[in-house]
Amino acid sequence: MGKTLFKNCKTIITCDVGDRVLYGEDILVDGNAIVEIGKGLSAEGAEIIDAKDLFIYPGLINTHHHMLQAFSRNIPEIQSYELFDWLMYLYEVWKNVDSEFVYLSSQVAMGELLKYGCTTNFDQHFAFPQGKGRDLIDRQMEAAGELGIRFNAGRSCFTRTQKNGGLPPDELGETTKQFIDDCERLIDTYHDANDFSMRQVTVAPCSPFSVDTEVMVESVRLARDKGVRLHTHLCETIDEENYCLETYGNRPLAWAHECGFTGPDVWYAHGIHFTDEEVAFLGETQTGVSHNPVSNMKLSSGICKVPLMLKHDVPLGLAVDGCGSNDSSNLLADIRVAYLLHRLNSSTQAPTGYEILKLGTNGSARILGRTDIGSLTVGKAADLFALDVNKLEYAGAILDPASFLGTIGYSRPAKLTMVNGKIVYRDGQLLGIDEEKVKAQADAEVEKIYSNL
Repeated sequence: MGKTLFKNCKTIITCDVGDRVLYGEDILVDGNAIVEIGKGLSAEGAEIIDAKDLFIYPGLINTHHHMLQAFSRNIPEIQSYELFDWLMYLYEVWKNVDSEFVYLSSQVAMGELLKYGCTTNFDQHFAFPQGKGRDLIDRQMEAAGELGIRFNAGRSCFTRTQKNGGLPPDELGETTKQFIDDCERLIDTYHDANDFSMRQVTVAPCSPFSVDTEVMVESVRLARDKGVRLHTHLCETIDEENYCLETYGNRPLAWAHECGFTGPDVWYAHGIHFTDEEVAFLGETQTGVSHNPVSNMKLSSGICKVPLMLKHDVPLGLAVDGCGSNDSSNLLADIRVAYLLHRLNSSTQAPTGYEILKLGTNGSARILGRTDIGSLTVGKAADLFALDVNKLEYAGAILDPASFLGTIGYSRPAKLTMVNGKIVYRDGQLLGIDEEKVKAQADAEVEKIYSNL
């Protein structure tokens, strides 16, 4: 890996601790790190990128995804469903998941993420059909390596299936031992806790209506023994809340806390239906939340209390959620939706466009437990993306580059995306895979799946 010098950047939105926005400065990347930011930089042998028309941002960090859903989206029969009914339909699709399904859907989803400026992706994979093998996370790691994206694999599970009062079909069920054993294997094989790590693993039992107390407790034990993080869905819908009250005799957060599933090494997906007192508890315990605005809107799940969470210093990140409840893997689009959603719902108490951007950068890094990514800072990883704003439609629209993604939005792919000092996407082309070949393979896989439903 050599040197790259971004010269005369139109604007550098650093998202650093000083919230600096820099004009006409340069960024020097050497190896996998940012080594200098300033005016008039030079570096012998560096690739020079003329950045006079470019806004440069820190790479976006996606904190919750289900990449298998790249092959279960835009389905007409379920466009108006809410979560539980939506899941009951899609479980039938996910019974078809196998190694090739996961590999190709991961390439599709991660490829789109990279095109729209995302450099780090967390995925929670939960579908392990009986008799289909257990190499599914391994195939995700393979796909991530080919694309060059920074990847955190959330090994999930269903241990409470329909025969035990859960939602998922029995064909997708696992035992606690099967799950814990595979988590341990994946951690030992892939997890790298060092700075600039490209591969990490999180223990991530799925949700209150698809797992049981035993697996939650055992997940906490394993994760803290291995020094990895914990993740689950929580407080996503009123249906989930009612399920917890009936099944566990507690609200979702109280149940999770009894299992030990709270604290600074834990973050939840969605977190919509917390009470105000529960939000304060999240801040006290530094338990994080992944905000999924587009998914929450599509499934009519509700609105996360983002302004209140920010007030209580709840660790808060941004995410697209699965393609099936978002229908894309475009975190740029979610920034604008999040900004507008909270403006509508909270008026002057809503976060600014820049504050939403920070949720998707250093806020997301915080809930993933990373201090080496999330801002354009000397010494941090060279994860960034560049947008060409020298376009007719942006005339008069670039007065506030820091808030630009929230207030104006950018509805096309980035000019380039760099991960760990390597340009992995540029001028419409992913550099790690043959896009035409992957698309043809993915189309064939989708056709096969739906012909069998």
